[in-house]
Amino acid sequence: MKANNFGRIAIVDDDDALRDALAWLFSTRDHEVQAFASAESFLADYAPERFSCLILDVRMPGMSGTELFERLKEYAYTPPVIFLTGHGDVPMAVAALKGGAADFVEKPFSDNEIVDLVENCLQADTLRRNQWQARHAVEIRLSTLTPREREVMKLILTGRLNKQIADDLSISMKTVEVHRARILEKMHVKTAMELAALLRDAQINTQEAE
Repeated sequence: MKANNFGRIAIVDDDDALRDALAWLFSTRDHEVQAFASAESFLADYAPERFSCLILDVRMPGMSGTELFERLKEYAYTPPVIFLTGHGDVPMAVAALKGGAADFVEKPFSDNEIVDLVENCLQADTLRRNQWQARHAVEIRLSTLTPREREVMKLILTGRLNKQIADDLSISMKTVEVHRARILEKMHVKTAMELAALLRDAQINTQEAE
């Protein structure tokens, strides 16, 4: 997944005039924009790596903005989402905030207000996406470990020595040494300390690594 400080913005709103005005506004600020008239058309063309900020109208015919947001959260990564709300939609937007949306803006709004919010979201996306990518890379390495290697790794991370691990698992010390070497190779580290640091930096605890 490619990170981008000036990533593409998606606008999903059934109001043609508002959608076109927002697309024009962001294009004048040198942002790449793609606009959609419905949640369904957006989903048909969606992949998390394609957008760095999503502007969703709360109330649309067919799938609503909040329903779309719930669908987006099923993906491994969700870019920051800003909801556009009309009169009476604020409680729905507040609920969306509690569910992980970045912010919401009540219509009508000022150009500067929406631009500032979106640009803050683009910066946040860069940071969050980098963190997600780092964690995802470690998760891929973990997925290559066999169940036995995961058992051995857990014991390594608790500081157990090879002989102690062999006794714990009722296997030979030679077998533990082979498992240890394979674990380090698959995780792209040279020592148990590097392995612990890798998991710590990826915010994966030893329980998750089982």
